[in-house]
Amino acid sequence: MSQPPFFESVLVLLALALSAGGFFWRLQPILRTILRAKPDPGFTLAPLGRRVWDFFWEVMCQALVIKERPLPGLAHAFVFWAFCAFALVTVDHLLRGFSLHLLDPDGFFGRIYFGLAMLFAVACAVSIAGLFVRRFLVRPKWLGEKVSVESGFIAGLIFSLMVTYLYEYFTHDSGAIGHANWWLHTASLLIFMPLIPHTKHLHLVLSPATVFLSRGEFSKIPPLVGDEDFGLDTGKDVTQLAALQAYSCVECGRCTEFCPATNTGKELNPKEIILGLRSYLNEFGSQSEQPLLGKYISQEAAFQCTTCGCCEYQCPVGIEHLPIIIGLRRGATNTGKWEDQYGGKLFNNLERYGNPLGLSQNERDKFLQKNEIPVYDGSQEYLLWLGCMGSYDSQGREVVLSLVRILRYLNITYGVLKKERCTGDSARRLGNDLAFQQLAEYNLNNIKAVSPKKMLSICPHCVRTMNTDWREFGADLAVEHHSTFLARVGSQLPSAPTEEKVVYHDPCYLGRYLNTYDEPRAVIAQSATVVEAPKNRERSFCCGAGGGLAFLGEEHGTRVNETRAKELVATGASTVGVACPFCNTMFKDAIKTVSPGQEPKLLDIAQIAAARLPVVQ
Repeated sequence: MSQPPFFESVLVLLALALSAGGFFWRLQPILRTILRAKPDPGFTLAPLGRRVWDFFWEVMCQALVIKERPLPGLAHAFVFWAFCAFALVTVDHLLRGFSLHLLDPDGFFGRIYFGLAMLFAVACAVSIAGLFVRRFLVRPKWLGEKVSVESGFIAGLIFSLMVTYLYEYFTHDSGAIGHANWWLHTASLLIFMPLIPHTKHLHLVLSPATVFLSRGEFSKIPPLVGDEDFGLDTGKDVTQLAALQAYSCVECGRCTEFCPATNTGKELNPKEIILGLRSYLNEFGSQSEQPLLGKYISQEAAFQCTTCGCCEYQCPVGIEHLPIIIGLRRGATNTGKWEDQYGGKLFNNLERYGNPLGLSQNERDKFLQKNEIPVYDGSQEYLLWLGCMGSYDSQGREVVLSLVRILRYLNITYGVLKKERCTGDSARRLGNDLAFQQLAEYNLNNIKAVSPKKMLSICPHCVRTMNTDWREFGADLAVEHHSTFLARVGSQLPSAPTEEKVVYHDPCYLGRYLNTYDEPRAVIAQSATVVEAPKNRERSFCCGAGGGLAFLGEEHGTRVNETRAKELVATGASTVGVACPFCNTMFKDAIKTVSPGQEPKLLDIAQIAAARLPVVQ
């Protein structure tokens, strides 16, 4: 662009002021809402090195964006990288409106930088065109049924920015067309900027902070502070991180696409939970005493979550859905606003009997005596944690006995607690903090009394709760799941390979929560051929038991366990392998329902491994 006349420089200055004013006019109340929210208890920036790495990997490299949806993810990544590359280009472009420049296009650095920006502009133009086609013509249902006109308009602005830059780069036109091209680029930029905080594109500003300021752990539930903290009940209970994340949602629908509740016809849509929180904050603010559950967020939806973690795992902008959903449950349960027949029975069973099944401790004692399972006295190598399912459920007991057979075969000493109650997993996920605390403290006192060297459990829910959630009460445990134990000692067991095919179901609490995927497969592979279901590993589909839902009665819509069972049976494997007693229970009837008369066997990996042992006469 040649030297502009004075009036054009004034016009650029006024337009820039209006654009920046429009941007900050909307951004300022959003930031005020976030900063006025209460601080997150227990939040710390340490370890800082990990946060820096996560920021580099997830924001700058766009790793999560690309990993879970490679083609559209790469397109989004090119748009982001182009925006980064255009930072200096944009400053230089605006300065030329005042007869100034930042980069010399004929200088060494300028030629390289403008050339690099040209490559990103081409990639961005192609990508934004592809994303436009995907959103408005292909229209995946996860993006929402309503077509966003504003998204199309902004896509047009981004495309215009890239095309006008490319025209200038390749033509160096200083005539009337070149002048008009400069103004078109300027107009596209200055119109786009104030639209950012008014639309979902606000994530361009906030999501880098959201990723950097994560809670630092998958599904980390913050502690309650003081006698007046009941969870997320009203606007005053919303924390700064929750508010920041609500405004960071890009509405991509990845959480929706993988949510087991959404996929089986339930009301719950994790995206709408986050957007509902955003709508609440827009109307009432973070100092309101209006209840969170109601106008924008449904209580029924909040209590349909299986806490499988797919939403949180899939989110490309660092939103932590589970602490928010569980926080809403806490607010409803701890204040008595959630009234559910099955939930009340569950809490009563936990309080009276110490287990969700409502069975007497004597039943556990009889099981131990009948099978000569010793009590831990401090001399044995392992304290074997049975859990509720291992203590009272018939299938869970079979898994325990298979593991005991292996321990005895290997001459590994073990024992169990004389008295053991539920870890409080279901109470924790359903928001009953009092019941969870009572159960955790009771068990911790019993564990501390015997000071075990090592602990072993068949239940990933127990492992997660004891190793992570109990830390709130001073626990410092390292309970091992039996999958990692069996993988480690597998070479010491007799070899008995067969032609059998086993499809392995990844439990949510073993996979996404404990990041354990290879070990269960290694255990099965020593006996059979492992077959993969279409949804496996990090993308595994939930069995439907988590979040306390195993004890909350019938579901609306299609049953989650039957949906997953169909997928497992469809692989044609003769056996379904599991590594969680809750999955085992959920699939027992589901497999019979979806494949009557020809259902595959259902076995835990401990049962598969124990089948290799010699039969004791």
